[in-house]
Amino acid sequence: MTLRSRSRREATGAAAAGSAPPSANRLGWLDALRGIAALAVAAHHFEILRIVPYGDTITAHFDLGFYGVIAFFIVSGYIIPASLERRGDVRAFWIGRIFRIYPALIVAMLLSEFILPDAYQVLTFDGYHHDKLWLAGNGLMLTDVLGVVNGFGVSWTLTFEMLFYFFVSSLFAFGWHRRSTPIAVGAGAIALVMGVWIPSHSLQSTNQEIYNLVTAALVVVVMGVFCMLSGNASLARTGGLLLGGLSLYLVFNNARVPAFETFTIFATMFAGTVVYRAQHGQIERIEAWLSVGFVVVAGALVGWIYNRGAWADATSTFTWEAFTYAYLGAWASFGLFFLLRKRRWPRPMVWLGAVSFSVYLLHWPVKRFLLWRFGWHPKYYWQKLAEMPFAERWAWVAMYVAVLLVVCWVVYRLVEVPFQNLGRKLTKAANRKWPPQLLEHPAPATAAAGPAKAAEPAEPALVGAGTGPSGPARTD
Repeated sequence: MTLRSRSRREATGAAAAGSAPPSANRLGWLDALRGIAALAVAAHHFEILRIVPYGDTITAHFDLGFYGVIAFFIVSGYIIPASLERRGDVRAFWIGRIFRIYPALIVAMLLSEFILPDAYQVLTFDGYHHDKLWLAGNGLMLTDVLGVVNGFGVSWTLTFEMLFYFFVSSLFAFGWHRRSTPIAVGAGAIALVMGVWIPSHSLQSTNQEIYNLVTAALVVVVMGVFCMLSGNASLARTGGLLLGGLSLYLVFNNARVPAFETFTIFATMFAGTVVYRAQHGQIERIEAWLSVGFVVVAGALVGWIYNRGAWADATSTFTWEAFTYAYLGAWASFGLFFLLRKRRWPRPMVWLGAVSFSVYLLHWPVKRFLLWRFGWHPKYYWQKLAEMPFAERWAWVAMYVAVLLVVCWVVYRLVEVPFQNLGRKLTKAANRKWPPQLLEHPAPATAAAGPAKAAEPAEPALVGAGTGPSGPARTD
């Protein structure tokens, strides 16, 4: 599909690699899955289905980008809460998140700004003629719920990731983090029953209202994260109230997409957490089967019920089939990889998962760079590809993938890894100087299925993917 001026978005979520010693490959299945999801999104944005037989038919029934989005979000839900709970320290969690996301995102934006010419640019600087408003909204990574222009088209999914972090850390601060089942089922029920009745972007209609909303959100988020970083249990709960309360308010009143997609995403993420809890004996297996089954069925049904006509124009996909089948496909992939989790995965697949955040950030700028250097039109290049002989066409595709992976490996080694290490050092230094009050909560009763020793996930690596929202946020 071409990237159009209406709201069409595909993305992602997040995942982690590695686990407790001695086997660094115990969570290789997650890396393999998110690596495949990253390539699916890159292929979608490369318009790959426009140059294959029956591509239009496939696109109408299966949205490749949305498949990647949901796969990322399932993995994010599975691993992010586990990472926080393993530490028992919200300060370490937030330092890790900040140093995981912002350096790579900033570098990707700077590379795009200073390398790509205007005709091939992927950045959008229109902040309603207010640079500070643009900077604040994008700096918070809450553009999709603040009504601010998304400056870097592929980063819209970070809004959902950031809100999920708010929810998870808030729940943990109050000891409610193990209530994943009712949260997942509740969000799925809201998506199914109230999918088009909860208002979207209702908090702003003028630039001044957007300015006021962003200013208020900036104050609340800064204060909330500061409380989380304090290492004080009481302040962490205060931060939880601020971040969780703001997230609920914005999600119910100001999400940019219809409620059935917004709440399906959150139901999906918390359903991923349910899978983790059942796997490690924190909840009954039957509880997990029923809740995850409900979320999967609800997600499929909301596409069939709501994603039609004008509502389809406002979501990530243009037909109900593309929404529903891609959603089911993502869950089927997760289920398959989960069943194969004890196998040792090929190194290239695990490596691809490790660099998938860079793939998410850079696949679009790299594509535009190559199109610029070859003098091809930034939107209609696929027509030129479609006219090429078969071998030449796929050689060009292979070159794009090769260049993308090389660039992503360089950014991963020079930016992602050093800043993640720096974050860990800062966490250790802060904990030595200001020892945190760990938010220890009673261990859950062992499920009837028997005890299971939880793996210790390594620092999770956030991954998202997709295009930006409609209107001025569009860059393609």
